[in-house]
Amino acid sequence: MTYWPDLLLGVIEGVTEFLPISSTGHLLLAEQWLGARSDTYNIVIQAGAILAVTLIYWKRIVGLLTGWNDPENRDYLLKLTVAFLITAVLGLVVKRLGFELPTTVQPVAWALVLGGVWMIVAEWLAGKQEDRAVILWRVAIAVGVAQIIAGIFPGTSRSGATIFAAMLLGTSNRAAATEFAFLVGIPTMYAASGYELFKQIGSGGVNEDWTALGVAFVVSTVTAFISVKWLLGFIQSHRFTAFAIYRLVFGGVLLGLAAMGLVV
Repeated sequence: MTYWPDLLLGVIEGVTEFLPISSTGHLLLAEQWLGARSDTYNIVIQAGAILAVTLIYWKRIVGLLTGWNDPENRDYLLKLTVAFLITAVLGLVVKRLGFELPTTVQPVAWALVLGGVWMIVAEWLAGKQEDRAVILWRVAIAVGVAQIIAGIFPGTSRSGATIFAAMLLGTSNRAAATEFAFLVGIPTMYAASGYELFKQIGSGGVNEDWTALGVAFVVSTVTAFISVKWLLGFIQSHRFTAFAIYRLVFGGVLLGLAAMGLVV
């Protein structure tokens, strides 16, 4: 048995999960040609990307958790907690309403295109502000809400939505906005992945080729680690404009493929 499709899916998940280009759009397109994967499979390879970001921020996380006596640390941790709780509560509401994510390419493609336009405008607006690295309370609240918006509209990109929510509402420094967005994303994505995996196990739906899944998980972890490390260095001296242009091009290609009936 060949595991190259699992290797490829692991690379796609790892590279795209935390870059503001939408992992959903890329995986949806890949699965059109490689075959659809189970919910359990997608949850596990996403967990690999989350693990990579956890490792990158491990010292920062430990410092926050053990530095409760430091007022600055305590304030930052409280804001992370509030952002996470907002996402958790709103996420449960969305689940209760029975909202289903689209499984076709076209709505994801439109979200990619509109998100690309939004990123260009937001970057321009954020650039007119004074450079500020502090996380305000309105930023914490907005990041929590942005995570849900990204979940409701696949193709939006969780990282893109949260980073630009932070930048527009007061944390204009790209590095500070990105760090807060990623740190909020770690418990959020662990919780969401754990919840979905628990549901799969509870319904008796776990029937996987564990070797294939292990390959995809390891590759996702390694590629996510590399891509996030690269991103954190890149944004020190570059804007997000290149990602916005990529979204416009990729979204346009998907819309073209959908119009020709090559993807659905």
